[in-house]
Amino acid sequence: MCGISGAFGLDAPLQPAVRDAVRRMNEAITHRGPDGDGFHDDERVALGHRRLAIIDLAGGRQPMSNEDGSVWIVFNGEIYNHRDLRPDLEARGHRFRTSSDTEVIVHGWEEYGPAVVDRLHGMFAFAIYDARRRELFAARDRLGKKPLYYTVIDGVLHLASELPQLRRAAGWTDDIDLTALEGYLALGYFVAPATPYRGVYKLLPGHWLHAKDGRIETREYWDVAEFDTDTRSDDEILDEIDERLRAAVHGRLESEVPLGAFLSGGVDSGLVVSYMAEVLGDRLVTASVGFGERAFDELEAAGITASHFGARHHPETIAPRLDEVIDPVVRALGEPLADASVIPTWYVSRIARRHVTVALSGDGGDESWAGYDFRYQPHAMEAFVRSLVPALAAPAIGWLGRRWPRSPRLPRPLRVGTLLENLGRDPAAAYYADLTFLKSADARRLMGQAPHHDPAASPVFEAVTGPYRRCPSRDAVQRAEYADLKIYLPNDPLVKVDRMSMAHSLEVRSPLLDHRLVELAFRVPASRKQSWRQGKRLLRALARRRLPGALWSLPKKGFSAPIGAWIAGPFAGMFRDEVLAPGAAVHRCLDAQELTRLFESHRRGERDAGYALWAAWVLERWLRG
Repeated sequence: MCGISGAFGLDAPLQPAVRDAVRRMNEAITHRGPDGDGFHDDERVALGHRRLAIIDLAGGRQPMSNEDGSVWIVFNGEIYNHRDLRPDLEARGHRFRTSSDTEVIVHGWEEYGPAVVDRLHGMFAFAIYDARRRELFAARDRLGKKPLYYTVIDGVLHLASELPQLRRAAGWTDDIDLTALEGYLALGYFVAPATPYRGVYKLLPGHWLHAKDGRIETREYWDVAEFDTDTRSDDEILDEIDERLRAAVHGRLESEVPLGAFLSGGVDSGLVVSYMAEVLGDRLVTASVGFGERAFDELEAAGITASHFGARHHPETIAPRLDEVIDPVVRALGEPLADASVIPTWYVSRIARRHVTVALSGDGGDESWAGYDFRYQPHAMEAFVRSLVPALAAPAIGWLGRRWPRSPRLPRPLRVGTLLENLGRDPAAAYYADLTFLKSADARRLMGQAPHHDPAASPVFEAVTGPYRRCPSRDAVQRAEYADLKIYLPNDPLVKVDRMSMAHSLEVRSPLLDHRLVELAFRVPASRKQSWRQGKRLLRALARRRLPGALWSLPKKGFSAPIGAWIAGPFAGMFRDEVLAPGAAVHRCLDAQELTRLFESHRRGERDAGYALWAAWVLERWLRG
């Protein structure tokens, strides 16, 4: 795991100021690569790299070139099948000088061009400069585990692993994108390719970028291809999940430094640990964190799993100290992200890094295997009821839902008003409504702007609902899962895990996001992956085979923090002093009176606005720099 920086002159040589700026960009990500740095430049390009040494500790330094120095690469990530790719490249005449996975990409580019990405299994973001053709090629892994930002300033294409690096680019100017900000307030994250800054973009997952002769092209190279085609029995499907997940976990255990796992106590991380134990035995190290609140704490279950597999377990219960953690967390994020689970992820990364340099996690099981009960089950229920209701009645039902008494403290499946309101929407709009924690109209009021009368008028609406509509499956849950895979997963959980782990110079690997396992998951119909009672049906069945006791059947708690209770209670004064006080930085973007109204309504228990208020708080700290 590492960090990369780069600049490429689209149609002219680089100026000295640009080369110097790339060095400064590289210095901004020492946390991503404390084991060394490297730099390469020529007339048209400057490439920087920070290294966290995992494989080939002596020979894996970057930037790295081919034999004659005509092709150069900076690479962040891991290629798990690099040993399988090497023999074919050697047979084609390529000479290797190291045993690193980076060099496989270099020679793969020479041999296959852009199609090299189709052969790579892993997590990656890289940039290749081919001096012979005066072109730059960059790519991001299929699911977006590794980040890559880019922008063009004065004819120079700049690339970076983290957004704050780009602020050091030559000619940079801060220009907040208020359109993207509206999406952040509604969802809690920025939807790629958008970022907080106008003209700055994230390369989409499963896409590559090519720059040559003054032009930049981006193109998708991977997508889920098959849906709902698997008609085998449960046992046959379980056997394949078992085989593929075992291979994914075992393939992610290559490391020349200490290796362990995040263990939450849930099904996903428990399964990952069970397969790790087959290889590591008593060398297995696990880390867990809790806050002492029963609704969010799985330390007891994590301890049972760790003990069963003989792991050297490191659990910690953390007292909530937002005053201590909010600054380093927001600084590490680099861009606003209002997911409160960044806090436990920060802590568990810190705990794990005391003992290991690489950790495996259970991320990805929910999006592919129907794990979000609180959204997928109501979505399935709505689809069933919608099929029974005449289309002409939908507007009246939606009207009734909008006027139904609200009870936000009730579990999502019991909110009758929400069900009725969603029945009045088309399925994609209902999906969007469930994904937001602040309606577009409320987000615009918070920004001091006139609200949209139609949520579809929000610019982020199409970005979020587009994948839902494009999904060829007709199953509502499968479509929601696919949209989550494209929108929610790469823009929220994977941002959180990458930034919080790399802030501690810790590499995290996610075997449940092996793209072949994800492809299998979407071939299985959603009706097989969840029941009316509980989600993640097949993974739970596999866990029943492998995990101790009844851990496979425990309800999902989620890996988060009670941020709403904290803001209404012990940290209410701190919130007032920072976010509501005159002169707060966030008032440049948000209306102070609307913020105050929202806070007081939340504090009195009239509405649950914890995540919206946390979004404002994170934005305040981010704007302060």
